[in-house]
Amino acid sequence: MTGRTLRLRRLGRTTPLRPGEKPERVRRRGAQPKVVALGGGMGLSASLAGLRRITGDLTAVVTVADDGGSSGRLRDELGVLPPGDLRKALAALCGDDDWGQTWARVIQHRFQSGGEMHGHAVGNLLIVALWEQLGDHVLALDLVGKLLGAQGRVLPMSAVPLELEALVRGHDPDRPDDVDTVRGQATVALTPGEVQSVHLVPNDPPAVPEAVGAVLDADWVVLGPGSWFSSVIPHLLVPELRDALTETKARRVLALNLAPQPGETEGFSPQRHLEVLGRHAPKLALDVVLADEAAVPDRDSLAEAAQGFGATVELAPVARTDGSPRHDPELLAAAYDRIFRMHGRIGPWR
Repeated sequence: MTGRTLRLRRLGRTTPLRPGEKPERVRRRGAQPKVVALGGGMGLSASLAGLRRITGDLTAVVTVADDGGSSGRLRDELGVLPPGDLRKALAALCGDDDWGQTWARVIQHRFQSGGEMHGHAVGNLLIVALWEQLGDHVLALDLVGKLLGAQGRVLPMSAVPLELEALVRGHDPDRPDDVDTVRGQATVALTPGEVQSVHLVPNDPPAVPEAVGAVLDADWVVLGPGSWFSSVIPHLLVPELRDALTETKARRVLALNLAPQPGETEGFSPQRHLEVLGRHAPKLALDVVLADEAAVPDRDSLAEAAQGFGATVELAPVARTDGSPRHDPELLAAAYDRIFRMHGRIGPWR
């Protein structure tokens, strides 16, 4: 067995948590880590839904570059941060009781009509209304979380709306070898070409101070899963947040996607995801790379790529059993819990 193979481990738990069951560590009083999860969209939502099952000290830091759908319309008309990914994170943090699940459905509800309200999500309107009433992004999101009974806190990564810009080879199928500049998260996510790199406009946006503070104060930071170029990497392009991620004493785990995303990462292997992450944040160190065991055809290559970040690979069944490329929150909870216990404890929850 090679050295790098020794650095690739298979997590032992293969079944989801039973209804009402909590991982072993949470049963011990006071043994809750401070966890910060970064990302956006459905990938972050799945991660949060798992993490809230194993810690009560959870903060989500959410990308704010969305320019499509209801979020894009509100952003264009009112000049606000796009609220959609923030809404999804809040919904994921809602509890499993009637109150939590009712409010999760309410804020995710979209109006269906033939008029201007069509497609708007209730939660988007609620968040924007509180931003206008209170004039404070963080205070408003905290208030929405309190209303929902959210089991954690949701913060935007920046207090200014951001635009995603990418260099894409073959964005125009008639010019497959040309590299074009493509602007807008929705456009980048659906490009038929190969994304070479991404950056933000403005290119040095200010981070939300509470987000930086949460990363620096964390015991564990979780990055991913999610749309690689439009939800995961953007956090590493905000200078203050990138510095916090490299300076924090927290341990860092990267959760890989279950499959390449059509358009954005078409044809990417698991190790290719790590390679492009390293190009955008060469100083980033990781402790653990979490991957679904069925989604890694070349385990040695992934272990070698992870080793470049100083990380080990942990393999675990984290996909839904219905065959869809979606993470199962309970399986993710079991995997995160095992990682947190196996890879040492730091901070006051030790």
